Amino acid sequence: MHVVHVLHTLEVGGTENGVVNLVTALAVHARHSVVAVTTSGPLARRLPAGVAVHVLGKRPGLDPAAVVRLVRLLRRLRPDVVHSRNWGAFDAVPAARLAGVRAVIHGEHGREAADPEGRDGRRNRVRRLLAPLVSQWVTVSDDLRRWLVERVGIPAARVVTIHNGVDTTRFVEGDRERAREALGLPPASPVVGTVGRLDPVKDHLGLVDAFRRIRARRPDAVLVIAGDGPLRDALRRAVTAAGLGAAVRLLGERADVPRVLAALDVFVLPSLAEGISNTVLEAMACGLPVVATRVGGNPELVEDGVTGRLVAARQPAALSAAVLEYLDDPVLARLHGKAGRQRAVAEFSLERMATRYLALYRRVGGTS
Repeated sequence: MHVVHVLHTLEVGGTENGVVNLVTALAVHARHSVVAVTTSGPLARRLPAGVAVHVLGKRPGLDPAAVVRLVRLLRRLRPDVVHSRNWGAFDAVPAARLAGVRAVIHGEHGREAADPEGRDGRRNRVRRLLAPLVSQWVTVSDDLRRWLVERVGIPAARVVTIHNGVDTTRFVEGDRERAREALGLPPASPVVGTVGRLDPVKDHLGLVDAFRRIRARRPDAVLVIAGDGPLRDALRRAVTAAGLGAAVRLLGERADVPRVLAALDVFVLPSLAEGISNTVLEAMACGLPVVATRVGGNPELVEDGVTGRLVAARQPAALSAAVLEYLDDPVLARLHGKAGRQRAVAEFSLERMATRYLALYRRVGGTS
């Protein structure tokens, strides 16, 4: 069986990272190719040997020539299944049909800061118009499934939810002392952190505001932010304007995320919108209590009062209060972190996710 995965880009991001994890997990079960609609990126280097990467170089906006290139590529590759993800790769749906591909899967993995509730009428009309060309829709959260069914109008029988999975052998509770030493963090200070692309939808600016409030109560606290993206310069300015200086460590893009997580006391996800968060799953697998906003699929991962706390988005006071609850009660933090690890292993393992996708590919692609 040959599966072609189509994404907007292979730059670092949650959806892209999830595809790399899935292809790696299923490498022995099927042949895989990856198509980046616009540009390649660092994640291409993480794909298993033998996985071909094709870059279309699509220009912003309408680019019919890129669609033609995709049709020709798919005719040459002759896949059993084409699996596209998100709006940025939705052109793959008609392209796959024009290329004669019988099984077309489209996944919805999240929303954008400009449209956190998925109300964009033009895009939703296009989704409805081309829905008959999609063999199976996949969402990474029940929240996204409800949106596709209730707002977009996709028949419920044609939408399945497969939650993301985390490698619970790589993401484990690490040596906090060694991790902090390696990252140059103070050994005894409370450390709060987040990992992810520096994008407006992640609301790092709101996190800086919340951390300013945390520092008023805990002046020795440190905030760690790992990731890169278009918000980098604005984030640096916000840190300076808040007078936080060396209390905020901007680590940039990191390949050693387990080490970063091992250094933390509390993981924070202040997003304005989410499909399902890989970084929340990774933090849970590392035994950290998670404070996350009550948006998208976050409530499907974080059990409020059991594995972490859920707060409203754009509410820095509530976010800071939830973090301080854990900093003030390390026993509670350890209890909720341990429960999060158990939940990640039992319900969100990479193996479980991969098994469900393999079954879907075989069912839709008509192979055994």
